[in-house]
Amino acid sequence: MTDAPPPPAPDYSSQPSQPATAQPNPYASASPYAAAPQQKTNVLAIVSLVLAFFISIGAIICGHIALNQIKRTGENGRGLAIAGLVLGYLGLVVGLIWIVIIIAAFATAGYGGYPTY
Repeated sequence: MTDAPPPPAPDYSSQPSQPATAQPNPYASASPYAAAPQQKTNVLAIVSLVLAFFISIGAIICGHIALNQIKRTGENGRGLAIAGLVLGYLGLVVGLIWIVIIIAAFATAGYGGYPTY
């Protein structure tokens, strides 16, 4: 085995004598655990969808107001408001048909086939 000479020492004379300051990352947030800002969902859109299962006319009113607010403010919830409107109108139509059927049933109840006297 031959004795190999040691590697040459690094030349530190060309490097600056002061430590370099780190450049700030423009994409880093102030806190590494900060949550991203969430866009707000319109409350009346949620109320419209919930009311659609109980009070149809309330769902229709809240749905129209919610759509107007969403258009003006840019909030989330447009799909919820539309779903509340659709279900509200369907519930209103089904309720009106049900009332007509009940009225027709009571109106024809007195007209049985044979007289009872």
